[in-house]
Amino acid sequence: MKPELAGMILFDKPTGWTSHDAVNAFRRFLPKNEKAGHCGTLDPLATGLLIILAGRTRKLQAHMQGLDKIYYGTIKLGVITDSGDITGHVLEKRPVSALTLFDIQAVFDQYLGEISLPAPIFSAVKHKGKPLYHYARKGIAVPEKPRKSTIYRWEALNYDPNTNEIENRLFCSSGTYVRALAEGVGAKIGCGALVQTLRREKIGPFSVDEAINLESLKRLKTEDISNLLELGTKKLFQVASEIKSKA
Repeated sequence: MKPELAGMILFDKPTGWTSHDAVNAFRRFLPKNEKAGHCGTLDPLATGLLIILAGRTRKLQAHMQGLDKIYYGTIKLGVITDSGDITGHVLEKRPVSALTLFDIQAVFDQYLGEISLPAPIFSAVKHKGKPLYHYARKGIAVPEKPRKSTIYRWEALNYDPNTNEIENRLFCSSGTYVRALAEGVGAKIGCGALVQTLRREKIGPFSVDEAINLESLKRLKTEDISNLLELGTKKLFQVASEIKSKA
């Protein structure tokens, strides 16, 4: 019997990939019956850190999903889409009044602390066992699914009035939907808004700087997977006691 391959992989997910695409890309290196899964969905638009667990380490999946996150990206004012991001169907365009970075930061600060926002209709949140995007694609209305989360800090880093784009960095708890936040900001300003770019920089103590990227994945060979899992597991064990203590 071949020894079990188990451990953690930190992957820098490229844009256009689903989280399941990423898991499948690594699963092909594992034995046929070995299971793997990710710890927190990233939209296809988004890039950045995705934690993948294989084998027996999957029992930590729920705990890893509960870790805090850091996101970096841009929000575009003046445009409303059905998905809350740049990939969606444009529903409306509105003029944007004169704004300063100070004005935008003041709006961001209104979201600090515990908040409750509806999950985007194009999300993996379940309704009667199926993700909301299943209903959204068919034009079926479902009840709103409010989700509680905590915003620790939200930084307005730069604002370009020519493109109406806000560069920002968000420090938040698990369960935060950045698209819902962007839409909320657009509603408060009165012009609408969407997520234009999004990158997950950190999950708990794990950084995207430590992650394997797409180019490295393309060069990965089956015989390399054990070393990759072992390296990731060493990082995982460094924080395992902290994760379990919060369970």
